[in-house]
Order: sequence, then C-alpha cells, then structure tokens
Amino acid sequence: MKFKEIIRVSLNSLRTNMLRSLLTMVGIIIGVAAVIMIVAIGKGSTATITSSMGNNLLMIYPYAPYDGSSSMSFSQTKGISLEDIDAIEQQKAVAEVAPSAMTNADITWSRNKVSGQIEGTSLAFVHVRKLSLAQGRSFTHYEVDKQMNVAVLGSDAARNIFGPDASRAVGETIMIKQLPFKVVGVLANSNSNMSNSGQQVYVPITTGMERLGNMSIQQVNASATTEEKISQASAEIRQVLRVRHELKPSEGDDFQIMTQTEILKTVSGVDRIMNMLLAGVAAIALGVGGVGIMNIMLVSVTERTREIGIRKAIGAQRSDIMLQFVAEAVFLSLMGGLVGVMVGLGGAKLLEKFVQMPIVYSIEPVLYSFLCCMAVGVLFGVYPARKASKLRPIDALRYE
Repeated sequence: MKFKEIIRVSLNSLRTNMLRSLLTMVGIIIGVAAVIMIVAIGKGSTATITSSMGNNLLMIYPYAPYDGSSSMSFSQTKGISLEDIDAIEQQKAVAEVAPSAMTNADITWSRNKVSGQIEGTSLAFVHVRKLSLAQGRSFTHYEVDKQMNVAVLGSDAARNIFGPDASRAVGETIMIKQLPFKVVGVLANSNSNMSNSGQQVYVPITTGMERLGNMSIQQVNASATTEEKISQASAEIRQVLRVRHELKPSEGDDFQIMTQTEILKTVSGVDRIMNMLLAGVAAIALGVGGVGIMNIMLVSVTERTREIGIRKAIGAQRSDIMLQFVAEAVFLSLMGGLVGVMVGLGGAKLLEKFVQMPIVYSIEPVLYSFLCCMAVGVLFGVYPARKASKLRPIDALRYE
C-alpha cells in the first residue's frame, strides 16, 4: 500500500468512531497537558526569582544556618545592627545595602483605618529589590540620618488606605501608631509573585527602630557591584560580620548569607521533587492512554477481520496490514498529544490569569510530548497490528 493510502484509511477509521477515539485519547491528553503545565510553571518560578532579585543579590539573615551540628541557639546570636549595616556598605564589592525591620501597626488617614505591615529600610531598597516608583520618590540620606517621619507606600497599601484613587497619596499625611508620616512616594505594581512589596508601608529604618518600637533587623538585602563579584561580596560581608560579632575561629557564623544562586538551588530542589511527582502522574496517564489505545486497536482488529481478509485476498502483504494498524495507533496517540498540548497551554494561561502564577512557555515540552506520544502509539500499537497481520485470509473471510 502507498503511504498516502495508509494515512487516508487510518484517518477514515478514526473518523468513523470519533467518540470512541476521543475517549481513548483521554489518558494521553491528561499526560501531555500535565507535562506542559509542569514545565511552564517551573520555568515561570525560576524566571520570576531571577527578574525580581537580579543576578547580584545577597540576602543576610541574623541567625546561624542550621546544619544539625550547630550548638548556637537563636537567643545567642547578636543579630544585625545599624552599625553592621554601615560596615557592610563600606566593603569594596558591595554596591548597595537595604536592611529590613518589620512591625505591624494600624494606619489611619482621614476616617480610614487599616492594619498594615510597616517595614523600616533604607533609601536603597527600591534599587536592590528591582522595584519602581509610580509616583513621588524614595527616601533621602538626610531623611534617614535625621530619623524623619516619611513613608513610601506599596501599590496595594496605597489603595487600602486611600481607596481606588491612590494618586492623591503623595503629599498626604498618614498616622502610624499615632505618629504622623508624610507620604513621599508610591510603588508601581510589581509583576513578581515572589515579593509582597505592594502590601508594605516603608519608612526609614532609623525612624522605625527609634520611634515605632519593637523593631529589629530581620533581613538584609545587599547587591554586589557586578554579578562576577558576588562571591567576593559574600566573603567580605562574612568577614566583617565575624569581626564585628567577635566570633572566634572555632565558632560558627551567627548569621547566614544566601546568594541568588543558592536561592535558585533551593527553589529548584523543591521544583525538582514536585516535577518528579507530577511527571509520575503524567507517565501513569500516558501508560493508561497507551493501554486504552491497545484495547481499542484490538477491538478494531476484531471488527475489521473480514476487511483484513479481503485485503489479503487481493494481494495485501503482512507488512501492509501491520503498517496500517500501527499508523492508526500513532495517529490516535498524536491527536491525543495535540489536544493535550492545547489543554496544557490553556490551563497554564488560566493559572496565570486567575491564580496569578508566573508562567513561561517553551517549545521543548511540546516536542518531547509529541515524541512520547509517537513512542506510545508505536509501543502499544505493534501487538494489535501483528495480530491483524497474522490472520489467514480464508479464516478472516469466514469470520462472522
């Protein structure tokens, strides 16, 4: 049989039993859609971390890294002081430093009263965290040094306090813990789901720690001068903190420094576990789909026994019959893969729109999915095809 004829006969057979073919493809559709969505979500998470943090970010925490062997408790750590921040800023490989001290407080403007999270930080927080201002400005060195009562609002915080028309926020005075703060800026909406910057109200860290009370530095974000100097910056920060905290050579660090590479490794490790679990689900779904294809092809062989006998009687070879049924199994699998790709892309788009999950599409999972579908079609279509090709013409023609 010619190749075009084989394709035509295969498609006609599948079209004749459209509903049965569609039900057979369900397993393939689920498996392929799962693969597409898994890869899109995984790549989206990685891209979000990279874009929101930059490639030269370091994160310093005021507690010792836990490795199961450290004898230093959290209460024994000295934390990170403003003097430590000044020392970190003096290091050659460090470009900017943005400490973070948090507290919760009621925020009042006019008759509106909302609960919010107040973050004390420095004027560098906008650059270090890759944020941008929609209105106004950030703090100045003078405002930080003089502990002035000024605030920068996150986009969501501005809407919560001032309502839908948050454009009037700059220049207004809000009350935080009964203290007046002048709003000098409002952040733009962040595309990053890894940050809650839109919910915060930012004040100078000196003002927060001195006047708002119960605030201590919980995290420090620092940026290296270049991506190549991130290791040097990490080493310099570690050295200056160990000296300032008077740690002996035999003592471990009472702080923790993480680079973006380490953060990505941690996230990638979690993603890898989730991907393995979901890939297992996808493999099971593809296996179930493959069994369904084999089952339907065996039924098709039984239903078309007389047709096979007639074809053999007029000269069809075993290879022709086998190729025809394998082609039908492959087409069935590939069509399931095509529908699965559309379902996967559509599902990822819905997650991006309604659940606000970061999504990045790529061609690789689509190609892999079609290759897997072709392999499933061949693997599970060979046995029914061989069974059909081995039928004797005389027995097939007698079949009722």
